[in-house]
Amino acid sequence: MIHTRVPVRKDLTERIRRPPALLVLPLLLLVLILALAVASAHGSVSILPATAIRIILNGLGLARFPATWDPREEAILLTLRLPRVAGAALVGAALATAGALFQGLLRNPLADPYVVGTSGGAALGAVLGMMVGAQVTVLGFGIVPLAAFVGALAAMALVVGLAGVGGRLPAVTVLLAGFAVSSLLGYTVSLLLVLNDRLQLQMPRVYGWLLGGIAVTGWSELAVVGPLAVLTILATLGLARSLNALSLGEDGAARLGIAVERDKRLILVAGSLLTAAAVSISGLIGFVGLIVPHVTRLLCGPDHRLLLPATALAGASFLVLADLLARALLPPTELPVGIVTAFLGGPFFLWLLRHSRREYR
Repeated sequence: MIHTRVPVRKDLTERIRRPPALLVLPLLLLVLILALAVASAHGSVSILPATAIRIILNGLGLARFPATWDPREEAILLTLRLPRVAGAALVGAALATAGALFQGLLRNPLADPYVVGTSGGAALGAVLGMMVGAQVTVLGFGIVPLAAFVGALAAMALVVGLAGVGGRLPAVTVLLAGFAVSSLLGYTVSLLLVLNDRLQLQMPRVYGWLLGGIAVTGWSELAVVGPLAVLTILATLGLARSLNALSLGEDGAARLGIAVERDKRLILVAGSLLTAAAVSISGLIGFVGLIVPHVTRLLCGPDHRLLLPATALAGASFLVLADLLARALLPPTELPVGIVTAFLGGPFFLWLLRHSRREYR
């Protein structure tokens, strides 16, 4: 009898050779620096990426290059382009980290930053802010981003209140409550758009916000959102051990000495804060928090001690480049960056799912 050896098809995670763990973060940081330089250099007035890097390093006080460039280039870069590019990096890092937190907490590969209803709450808050139209400014933010921030956190609080069962937060009820609250608030937004004449006159602005775009025009917004997002991302590193333990299930995590219910609430609060901070300056941008954690997990493995900072750096680079494409594809028209992330993330996610079916099973 002749025996033939049937080749076994390896899944994607077996075929990808991961770089050494010590190199992952430096490589991702280098990619982010290059992405920031390229995105800052592109615009109606072209600036060489090397020149942009020298201007930025001079502005940060990290180097002293002779100012051989046009002073107008420095003014354009530091006051107009760099705030927007930095805002894109901040939003990308926040959404990607939130996605990694929720995927680890809920043990669900389809979890994203909006899974606990923050998208519906932010959308309703922003639309109500547009309806009111009051000229209110707090810490450099108008009423729309403020209302979106408050709405996102209020939706999260509502989901936690609905999902709690006897002092516990089962993952299934969190998912179901989040889906129900997001759907209800989303249809409330649609009802307001149909009934309110003021909103109908502002329809391009409403859809622009719902499709997502980096709405940063200066450093004042980043001075508020930046510390909140960065400090929250750093704080999540303290939850990495709990996230690793939760991958064994809640009972397994409890046997390892994890305060399961307390840490679950901390993870929910951290992810919701990051999402609320992001939507306040960007609107609703999809796929960043869904795709980036998956790609980073393939790159560096499931250990959240490395996965969380790597995801933040990768998410920042991804959204900076997506925002660059949104500005460069159809000049002088600027596409909503949410459309770009959807067209990049959707097909890639389907490809990833096709090649990683065994892992998801």
